[in-house]
Amino acid sequence: MSLNDKPSEIHSELAKNPGVDVEDGNKLTTIDTVHQDEALKVLAAYSGEETWTDKEESQVRRTIDWRLMPVLCITYGLQYYDKAMLSQAALFGLRTDLQLLKGNRYSFSAAIFYLGFIVGAYPAMVLAQRFPIERVASLIVIVWGICLILTTACHNYQALYAQRFFLGFLEAGISPMFMMIVGSFYKKNEQALRMGIWYSCTGYVSVFSPLVNYAFGQAKGPLHPWKYMYLFSGSITVVWGCALWFILPPDPVRARGFNERQRYVAVARLRTNNSGVRNMHLKKEQIGELLLDVKFWLCFFMAFLSMIANGPISTFVPIIINSFGFSTLNSLLLVMPAGAYAGTMQLLIPFLCYKYTNLRAGLIFGCQVGTTIAALLLWLLPIHKTGALLFACYILPTVGAGYAVLMGLALANTAGYTKRSVASSGLYIGYCLGNFVGPLIFKPKDAPRYVPAFIVVTITSIVAGLLALVYRGVCMWENKKRDKTGTLEAFEHAYEDDLTDKK
Repeated sequence: MSLNDKPSEIHSELAKNPGVDVEDGNKLTTIDTVHQDEALKVLAAYSGEETWTDKEESQVRRTIDWRLMPVLCITYGLQYYDKAMLSQAALFGLRTDLQLLKGNRYSFSAAIFYLGFIVGAYPAMVLAQRFPIERVASLIVIVWGICLILTTACHNYQALYAQRFFLGFLEAGISPMFMMIVGSFYKKNEQALRMGIWYSCTGYVSVFSPLVNYAFGQAKGPLHPWKYMYLFSGSITVVWGCALWFILPPDPVRARGFNERQRYVAVARLRTNNSGVRNMHLKKEQIGELLLDVKFWLCFFMAFLSMIANGPISTFVPIIINSFGFSTLNSLLLVMPAGAYAGTMQLLIPFLCYKYTNLRAGLIFGCQVGTTIAALLLWLLPIHKTGALLFACYILPTVGAGYAVLMGLALANTAGYTKRSVASSGLYIGYCLGNFVGPLIFKPKDAPRYVPAFIVVTITSIVAGLLALVYRGVCMWENKKRDKTGTLEAFEHAYEDDLTDKK
């Protein structure tokens, strides 16, 4: 077969044979379409002009943005809305109805969600690598919506524990899958901003959810008010999950709506990433390489330590604000500025990474400084300093903007489809462990100030920020070491051969 053959003939041959011989000038090269990346099928089949203009690439990127980003934003917004429902339902009788006021039961009902996340992350990524990722995402969202509705069937704290665990298990794959999708569509310098766009919905959804939940909290009917909240959120999640089957673009190889030229540009422009778009063959040697990579472990511990602060953010902020003496309604309304701030920072910080180079580790450090200041204020200020304490609650979510950058940073410096897949899951396990520990350090006997918990948040936030600086130092050292050998960072066939960053 020659690259000058008709695209239809090449596609037919590629479909029939796992290995295809391609005539490249005087050299006959075998394309392994099973063990290598599926994007190679697109490159091998294309017979048109192989160069493109900046304007043409911008048009393709804009098309990707408009088709992909709204879908990711709505899905992730729903995930956070469903996940954080617990803290708002707690103000409307859930803790009393399900016997959560005794001991550490409420904290554990929040924490056990992330045990489900840890258990569910790996199976979800295996399914996403072996089956169409948009189908996997759709089915997961539908089933988690059903699981959310079943919260209304819980009559004690043990049942809630089981429901929260399985909800976490089902939701676990969404963020790693989204990281993979973004990594499959965008160049390295474009990824951080796109991560920030969909991750910002964790903040912006908190602007609207208090209003929706307060309305349901006032509902009169045969069910307790908090149950209407779960029925509504679960129902819209199921409907959206059905829509994902048809509208989620999986990768530039299989996304609908591209002509041959646009698909070629969408795939070929990613060769600068030196990482595959999609490869359904699990490569164990790439997993082994990842586990020996110090940069991966630095990212893992940054995620773990920084996300301990997410315990109060997602589970306790409404309760903490309520303890300042505000009514239930006002406590919910006062959560809204924290959501607006968090969403804006999660857009602004990744945008700065997109516009300027070599800022990512420094900005992660800066975000940790913001959360450290908030934790210090909540630890040290007296209870009558209401304005300052509210300010601290509002800037506490600064950590989320740093995590949005961290997701892009971890993927941008990891090549090889399997290695990136496992790296995204590993990073998310660190995220889950931090979120598991976070609520458990907030003990009822320490209410309403939770001083010991905020001491822990202060220390872990400082250490996570310092690790970001260590990560930058390691990268600089590796770059200098590479430059001394005269080796370029990118090389010609890394993309086609699905090689890793180390290879």
